[in-house]
Amino acid sequence: MARRTKDEAVETRNQILDAAERVFSTRGVSRTSLADIAVAASVTRGAIYWHFKDKADLFCEMVARVTMPMEDAPCQINPVLETDPLASVRAMLTGILQRTSGDVQARRVFHIVFHKCEYVDEMEPVWKRFSEMQAGCLSRLERGLARALKLGQLPAGLDVRRTALGLHALVDGLISNWAKDPEHMPPESDAGRVIDVFIDGILHVPPQPVAKPALRRAHKTPRGKVAKTAPRRRRA
Repeated sequence: MARRTKDEAVETRNQILDAAERVFSTRGVSRTSLADIAVAASVTRGAIYWHFKDKADLFCEMVARVTMPMEDAPCQINPVLETDPLASVRAMLTGILQRTSGDVQARRVFHIVFHKCEYVDEMEPVWKRFSEMQAGCLSRLERGLARALKLGQLPAGLDVRRTALGLHALVDGLISNWAKDPEHMPPESDAGRVIDVFIDGILHVPPQPVAKPALRRAHKTPRGKVAKTAPRRRRA
């Protein structure tokens, strides 16, 4: 009997989460109340409060059912520890895009996350979690590129920070666009080719000269000797 009660509780919880996905996707998070979700799930508001503290808690649990793309296993690769860091960076980003392309439920949740939620008031802690997640992935990406540069896999003088920001923006934007409009999403097998276009462009960047420190100006003295220019004094 206890086993049946536990299974029923799990079923009710999933029923509420499924309803939340549908209603959030249609009406948006800010315009959806727990009462709306209760009606869609055919349960009472009391049943929702039994399983979730508030709407923010319900939202977080809905997102937790699908792994966010930046938290998926491929993004946990640490390119710094790999013998081929550039290949590891590619595998990390390709895996993220394949995760988005191949999981319908995940895409539906990403659509809510990117396009149907205002991260204010009770939803602000949710945004903090997403920001930390993205910052962690950007950091791994930047360190992987720095390692690849050190091993000579990237052109000398490449701005690693800007390159990492560009790659991160590319992936983040693709996830957002694919979640909003799946019809323009390429096949899962083509995810790596999208990343290759960017990486190939990086590999063909001409080596950048290392900037030399600026020399101080000099002027000639009346006798033809060269003297260093004294710094100007500021007026009081």
